[in-house]
Amino acid sequence: MEFDLGKISLSGDLKLIEQSKKLVIFAHGSGSSRFSPRNQFVAKQLNQSGIGTLLFDLLTKEEEVEDNITREHRFNIPLLAERLVKVTKCIHEKYPSHKIGLFGSSTGAAAALIASVSLKGIVHAVVSRGGRADLAEKVLDQVNAPTLLIVGGFDTQVIEMNEFALSKLTCEKKLEIVKGATHLFEEEGKLNEVTNLTIHWMLKHLS
Repeated sequence: MEFDLGKISLSGDLKLIEQSKKLVIFAHGSGSSRFSPRNQFVAKQLNQSGIGTLLFDLLTKEEEVEDNITREHRFNIPLLAERLVKVTKCIHEKYPSHKIGLFGSSTGAAAALIASVSLKGIVHAVVSRGGRADLAEKVLDQVNAPTLLIVGGFDTQVIEMNEFALSKLTCEKKLEIVKGATHLFEEEGKLNEVTNLTIHWMLKHLS
């Protein structure tokens, strides 16, 4: 499906689960897209657990080409958050009875946290996978949605960043460190652990 945001249009893949009123919107990370194999894996498992998903591109095709060369867009968190807000509002207007959660990875996690502040009453949960939650520092104390931060045990620098973010959050919050995992959770079974933590959090807060 296409999201018309005025000057630009963004592409997305929406999967609704029959009779379910739960929906998780993904915000991908640096240099990625809706085709991220890790996010697609998580989304598929969410679907099998009765939770709908939306994966969409935060950048246009032209911007992705520019970003692969200049990297100028992937750390433009305000831009990513603004687009996430607009797309989430589009989904909420179309499916007002659905409870929405946000799943952000890398820089997309900061965008998700910032967006959740503008979407109070619409977003009911946030999950960050290996995310740069620290990049949302200015609004962390305003986040209202229950927030789960998931980091790999070997991703020491990102653990520190998430511990800092956790200390600033005033909402219901939790930091889960997946033992034996690096930043992308590529080790056997580790992405499954991320998925199980995410499913539990979303089922709890989107019910």
